[in-house]
Amino acid sequence: MSVSRTEDLSGTAAQSRSFSLGELVRRRPETITFTLLVAICVIVTIVNPAFLQPSTLIDIGRASVVMGLFALGVFVILAAGGIDVSFTAIAAFTMYSMTVLVQTYLPNLPIAVVILMAMFGGVALGVINGLLVHHLKVPSLIVTIGTQYLFRGFLLSFIGTVWIMSLPPQMGAFGRMPLFQIEAANGALITLPFYFLVLPIAAGVTWWILNRTLMGRAIFAVGGNADIASRLGYSLRTVHVFLFGYAGALAGLAGIIHVCANRQANPFDLVGTEINVIAAVVLGGARITGGTGTVLGTILGVLLIVVINSVLVMVGIPSTWQRLVVGSFILLAAAFFVTRQRKKQPSISGENP
Repeated sequence: MSVSRTEDLSGTAAQSRSFSLGELVRRRPETITFTLLVAICVIVTIVNPAFLQPSTLIDIGRASVVMGLFALGVFVILAAGGIDVSFTAIAAFTMYSMTVLVQTYLPNLPIAVVILMAMFGGVALGVINGLLVHHLKVPSLIVTIGTQYLFRGFLLSFIGTVWIMSLPPQMGAFGRMPLFQIEAANGALITLPFYFLVLPIAAGVTWWILNRTLMGRAIFAVGGNADIASRLGYSLRTVHVFLFGYAGALAGLAGIIHVCANRQANPFDLVGTEINVIAAVVLGGARITGGTGTVLGTILGVLLIVVINSVLVMVGIPSTWQRLVVGSFILLAAAFFVTRQRKKQPSISGENP
């Protein structure tokens, strides 16, 4: 009798552990992203210990800033059941326009004002997206494909196509401003730029909006079911305008940081990065259908994509093959992520066959 009871208790404990793991995957889907990220880092470090050198880690941090800002904006819209592909056009429009404005008319404008004006420009373009999505009542993907061409076409037709190689001094100085510096074994000075702080600050603000405000509750409610959210009293117009305005602000911020970091302004920059950004958000646990996802998962998804790209550069894969490798990995990782979620769902819900 005592043996039987021990076996029952052991079985119950095993079921409890299984349930806990399944519940963890359902409630915290970013655990899959974190596992993949750690696995890749461990494997690469075993093959090439140089991967953990400070220079590599700082390069990863630097490369994550612009993509991370884009991803946070995409995630907020995705959480509400929408999707935006115009953020790179907004970033290009604001960064190039502000560079021309400062260089030609306002050479002494403080960098803080330059950044704020770029963000306000992004908000204005984002609000256009939000109003069109709400009043036309068509999928946001269609609207933002249209505005992507509209914004970029206006930029190239009326503002300029010249590659600006010499930035205004305050913009160049901001891109070079160090957060901290370390000296490598070969004597080279490795710098983590000050603008890196923008990403954790933006992530913190986004987390606060989504988890501590009524607007955050409205965003997830609209992502769950827009009709029900409307019946509950949430203003869909206000939500749409806020969503795309906020994403536009982050795009404008990302654009000006991109210019300062690269110390040049190219109106053709950032084209084609949309897929990587959206993939990072989805791999971070957000569903295309909306209503789910976390800021932490989004940042982990960004790190995953950046690490993959860094590894490909380290092993010397030609640039013409990098897109193929990244695309294949994204498909495999996304399939793994979705399969794990589907397998865990029945055991969590407690349904019997």
